[in-house]
Amino acid sequence: MKLFPKSSRIAAVVLLFLFGSLTAFAQTKESLEQRRIELRQEIQRISDLRNSNKKQEKSVLTEVEDLNRQIRTTENLIKVTNQQANLLTRDINSNTDKIQQLRKELTSLKEDYGNMIAKSYKSKSQQSRIMFLLSSQSFLQAYKRLQYMKQYANYRKKQGDEIKSKTEELQGLNTNLIAQKKNKDKLIVENRQTRAQLEKNKQSQQVLIKSIRQKEGQFASQIKKKQQEINAIDKQIDDLIRASIAKTNKESGSTDRDTYKLTPEAKALAANFASNKGRLPWPVKSGVVTTRFGTQPHPIVKSVTINSNGVHIETDKGSNAKAVFGGTVSEVQVVKGANKAVMVRHGDYLTIYNNLSKIYVKRGDVISLGQDIGEIATNSSTGKTTLYFLLYKNMEKLDPADWILRM
Repeated sequence: MKLFPKSSRIAAVVLLFLFGSLTAFAQTKESLEQRRIELRQEIQRISDLRNSNKKQEKSVLTEVEDLNRQIRTTENLIKVTNQQANLLTRDINSNTDKIQQLRKELTSLKEDYGNMIAKSYKSKSQQSRIMFLLSSQSFLQAYKRLQYMKQYANYRKKQGDEIKSKTEELQGLNTNLIAQKKNKDKLIVENRQTRAQLEKNKQSQQVLIKSIRQKEGQFASQIKKKQQEINAIDKQIDDLIRASIAKTNKESGSTDRDTYKLTPEAKALAANFASNKGRLPWPVKSGVVTTRFGTQPHPIVKSVTINSNGVHIETDKGSNAKAVFGGTVSEVQVVKGANKAVMVRHGDYLTIYNNLSKIYVKRGDVISLGQDIGEIATNSSTGKTTLYFLLYKNMEKLDPADWILRM
């Protein structure tokens, strides 16, 4: 088998690496811009939700939690904007170097072309092209002179085309450079404004935290009481799931209470659901996660631990819960202390939509991706509209953030 020379193989590897790096660089710029847009939208959602709830009587603890989310998101936005500005700086420096190199090449090309035109003009004044051909000693010499004249003309044309091409490239780079500098200036201004708002929020945060520190024991008791309520809700949901599994399995002759006995169709649906891990849509049109899955220190009173079997998503008043995947409604149940819950089965995977004031589906309904399931309840005392969203595989609790896109 014939192999390429070693030097050619090395060059090919280098080119492949450079191409891959450039592609990744472009993807990084696009992903950063997408992330910046998402963060700005999230900050706006948090701000809108805070403003809409201003008339409601909220505890200091709730105010700090809301403010904390806005501060964290703003800090992430500043970080992403800085990364974008750094990439633009690299772009600007790279384009500046290219422009300088192109200008040198263009100057050299123009000098060569000018010298060639001058020589051509002198040769025309001394002897015409026809006389140059007629003075040939033989037909072969005349043919060679004719070929030389053609090559010379082609070379001149090539030089002219190259000058034109490099001039256009230089103009394009200059245009890009101006646009890049404008984009960078815009990001710097935006970052300055964002930092000012961040500082303002942090000052408000410190005032509120100071008041919490003075009554930390009282707030710790409030958090523990709220956690007990959440635990009671989670237990009801666990009981609901176990009862649903037992009831479904009984129909197929199984006595298992913790694992669904799957038909071939249910296995296929579960596999399809699993293959979409990390790409499922949000269960609300727009919202902000206020409590994440799992055991964690309370964001304000660090001495207290909180736990959640799902995620709490704050959204706009009157918003609907939406199905994150196609499936069958297996249960519709009232949950004491948390309004109503709808459980949708996807093979042996389950999605639960809790804290609904209105229900648009019933047990046994086959629903599709994005279908409205019910209206999310609004708390009359806090003014918050919060969906409690949970995800299970049989009785195993799963973190929705691992399954929902960019949660």
